[in-house]
Amino acid sequence: MLENKDIILKEASKVCKNTLMETLNIEPVDFGEDFLILRMPVNSRVYQPDGVLHGGATAALAESAGSMATHMLFKDSNFMVRGIEITANHLKSVKEGYVYAKATFIHKGRTTQLISINITDDSNNLISHCKLTTISLPKSK
Repeated sequence: MLENKDIILKEASKVCKNTLMETLNIEPVDFGEDFLILRMPVNSRVYQPDGVLHGGATAALAESAGSMATHMLFKDSNFMVRGIEITANHLKSVKEGYVYAKATFIHKGRTTQLISINITDDSNNLISHCKLTTISLPKSK
């Protein structure tokens, strides 16, 4: 099982190339039947002017986790996933280390999905709570 998990995580990392996820150094680190975890380093690339994690970078991490979780749920390359609404409640600031986005499904519809994403730091403190609504549509031929 672990070998399969490692292979799947490596494949998931490949889709990050030449995207915002690569720019922000976002990478998948774990998944299970009902969750996906991505991580992002907290450094000057993701700071706001006063040297703490920017809320927009946090939202990008959350949307990346929710969208990737939806892709993994459907496992069908004939569909595209788009975020249609995201909310973020930022609760604590971070200056260094990593932040982790754990995406779990609230609703797994065929067309729309609702995902809860908790952003935590290295000490498992809750940094932000986000909700993402995605839509899965067939790709145009």
